[in-house]
Amino acid sequence: MQGITFTKEVDARGTFCPGPLMEMIRAVKSCSLGDVVAVISSDEGSRKDIPAWIEKAKQEFLGEEAVTGGYRLYCRKIK
Repeated sequence: MQGITFTKEVDARGTFCPGPLMEMIRAVKSCSLGDVVAVISSDEGSRKDIPAWIEKAKQEFLGEEAVTGGYRLYCRKIK
């Protein structure tokens, strides 16, 4: 996942579901088409919940990477 440039990043480490998911939704709604949003989460459930929401919302899930204390999940706004 290295090399992905993101427009906005939200650090939601230390919050629990649905906090990181709500941060992703809020960030995607506030950005422009083509922007990439990254959310860092320490909640394991986010690794399933966030990609599932991205698919349901018909956005593009770009993947995830391990970071200190959690995972960074990427989403590109495509609609």
